[in-house]
Amino acid sequence: MLKNYLKIAWRNIFRNKVRSAIHILGLSIGIAICFLIFNVVTHSYSFDRFHPDVERIYRINTMTDWGDGGAFPNSGTPGPLGEVIQDEIPGIAQKGRLYTGYQTLVADPSSNRSFGRSNFVTYADAGFFQIFPRTWLAGNPKTALEQPNSLVISEASLHKYFPGSDADDVLGKELLFIDPDSISAQITGVVADFTENSDFIFHDFISLSTIQTDELKEWYGLHIWGSVNSSSQLFVKLNPGVDVGSIDKAFESLVEKHFEVDEDSKTSFFAEPLAEMHFSQNYADDQVSKVFLNGLISIGLIILVLASLNFINLETAQAINRAKEVGIRKTIGGSRGELILQFLSETFLLVMISTLLALVLVEGLRLSFSTYLPGDFRIDFLSGSNLIFYLAFPIVLTLVTGIYPSLILSGYQAQRALKGEFSKVGKFSLGAFLRKNLTVLQFASSISFIILVLVLNSQLKFVTSQPLGFDKEAVLYTSLPFMSDPDKMLQLQNRMNQESSVAASSLSGSLVSSNSLWTSDAYIPVDTTEKQIFVQVMNVDSAFVRVNGIPLLAGTASIKSDDELIVNENFLKEAGINSIEEAIGLQIGHGGKEFKIIGVIGNFHSRTLREGIRPMLMKREPTYFQTVSVKLSSDQNLAEAKQNLESIYQSIYPNEEASFSFLDSQIEKFYAEDLKIRNVLGFACGLAILISCMGLFGLSSFTIAQRTKEISIRKVLGATLQQILFLISKDYLILVGVAFLLAVYPSYYFLNDWLNGFNTRIEMPYLIFAAAGLGVMAICLIIVGVHSYIASQSNPAKVLKSE
Repeated sequence: MLKNYLKIAWRNIFRNKVRSAIHILGLSIGIAICFLIFNVVTHSYSFDRFHPDVERIYRINTMTDWGDGGAFPNSGTPGPLGEVIQDEIPGIAQKGRLYTGYQTLVADPSSNRSFGRSNFVTYADAGFFQIFPRTWLAGNPKTALEQPNSLVISEASLHKYFPGSDADDVLGKELLFIDPDSISAQITGVVADFTENSDFIFHDFISLSTIQTDELKEWYGLHIWGSVNSSSQLFVKLNPGVDVGSIDKAFESLVEKHFEVDEDSKTSFFAEPLAEMHFSQNYADDQVSKVFLNGLISIGLIILVLASLNFINLETAQAINRAKEVGIRKTIGGSRGELILQFLSETFLLVMISTLLALVLVEGLRLSFSTYLPGDFRIDFLSGSNLIFYLAFPIVLTLVTGIYPSLILSGYQAQRALKGEFSKVGKFSLGAFLRKNLTVLQFASSISFIILVLVLNSQLKFVTSQPLGFDKEAVLYTSLPFMSDPDKMLQLQNRMNQESSVAASSLSGSLVSSNSLWTSDAYIPVDTTEKQIFVQVMNVDSAFVRVNGIPLLAGTASIKSDDELIVNENFLKEAGINSIEEAIGLQIGHGGKEFKIIGVIGNFHSRTLREGIRPMLMKREPTYFQTVSVKLSSDQNLAEAKQNLESIYQSIYPNEEASFSFLDSQIEKFYAEDLKIRNVLGFACGLAILISCMGLFGLSSFTIAQRTKEISIRKVLGATLQQILFLISKDYLILVGVAFLLAVYPSYYFLNDWLNGFNTRIEMPYLIFAAAGLGVMAICLIIVGVHSYIASQSNPAKVLKSE
């Protein structure tokens, strides 16, 4: 029987080629989008789920609340917390500590080889490998990290540092790490690399006890409770049955014990499930936004729903053409259940064909959107989750899309169907009512997508065209080695200034505009008291203001002493200083020292335009310069200038990799996530319009074909072409109007929330809302109008000859 069902279904597919093509194309697009999103979401949620007892593993985070200054979460913790947490917080079975390195230089002293700088080096204690066990290729996991200057390397490092060597052969060998001090560590173990997805990217593990001396603790900021550094991370595994809420509660008494009461700030700790680390600050620097993932899921479902609505619409509309077939089948003994199975089998065959086509389309989609997907993302078509998708998804989709049309078709009464009687005059038609409402939902989705894309595009154009308060053109930058010798930095700067292509260069702690943020407080004398304000701090040299084209309003921008400051206009406003001239020479307190204001600069956007401009002070600390910025002279060959600068950098720092980038490219990255959302929505908008147009094309061609005789009669009675077109189109215009009303509020709600995230934003562009509605209405009129025009050109004599 099933074979017979499928054979009939196959014939029906080829008998109605246009209808089948619309179904298959629409469903295949929806399935391809859903399959890709399913794999992206599965991939994102797979990170670090393989560790034993993963539901009991947490990372401890720090929250610093500055009151009006805002609350700032940090994935790091103070060093002393890692020493006392197991003693003072009940319910913790094991703790594991990490102190992550940044751009650590690795070398083999025995062969005098340098392996360059690495972000895969970390300090760890033995507890880390107890919480996150690895397969040990050599060494003892219980003692490998007990002693200072011990080192455990991964299999990847084994092949990199000692190619061709076995794990046992490298035990006892030494490697040199410069971070920034020189540490010689002896290999005590080799572990296998993770084969599963993990944010723990480290390949070299130096024993944490290596930095347990008072001197090194102070150097790495592990000596006091008030120092919170994201490099210092703490993981715990809870005892079975322990509620994480009790851990967070216990932190309150610990804070009271070890922190002094401060009216200006409050510190707290909270436990973050390990499964959430991939969606927050992680070591792979590949943070995935849950909002973006949820948005992808919503888009995938909307596209699939639109394709499904097309199917239901066309099938119920064309049910009348199969009424006699149903009547004959029932007359010769067919039951309603058998008819439902017959029609569902046809739907299932269409869905399976669409699924096969979708698997072809999905790889093209993955390649087209590779820049929006995780770097290591690949689709394993034979994975367990995908095999379940192949089995379950077509069945679910068949039932969702096919059950209503099959119930409608199988519900025809045999006697009335054979006579051609399908409905009673004046009787409410559920099918017509449903078709109109489903069409409204399709139009509403299309209008919403168009509104979202156009408004997002308008806002992004607006923020990228705003003056930033500095000159971002023809500025190249690169990072300096961490804690580099100040003399070497000055040597590099002098060599660059000698280049004919260079107008000026500057050393600083960060770029003029970046995601970096250093906040502190400053104390301004007011009569016999002091006024405290929270400020942004930038570490700059005497050329920074000139190189970046920041307007100088008063004084000088050349900081030559460690007790001199430059402040911006918002600093004066916040401090209550009435005039620029009054600020010059003023002594203020900062960081426990006295500073003198020597210059006032104009406000500029040091961060994204989502944020306002903070009160700012600039000071000079050469030891902590981390960036060199170079302003090129006009009319230079940018590629050649970049190459020359990298050659100079390499000559000063032969062990470093030189890679200069353009400042304007860095600033564009501020809105990369927004651009990603806009482009994905734009793609979804195109698909929504395409699917809706296909559905409207099929539906209007069918419904207009049913009214051919009515059109012919009206022509005979003297109706003009314009009257006929208006008669047929008005129903669709009403549907678009209702769809527009349904689309407006959700679009406004989302866009208002998104725009409120920008300190600099456009007003809600209501004209775009109207333009989107009129655009969809125009598309609708074109499709319906073409079909109506063709129908109106038919010869009434031929159409009415049988009447």
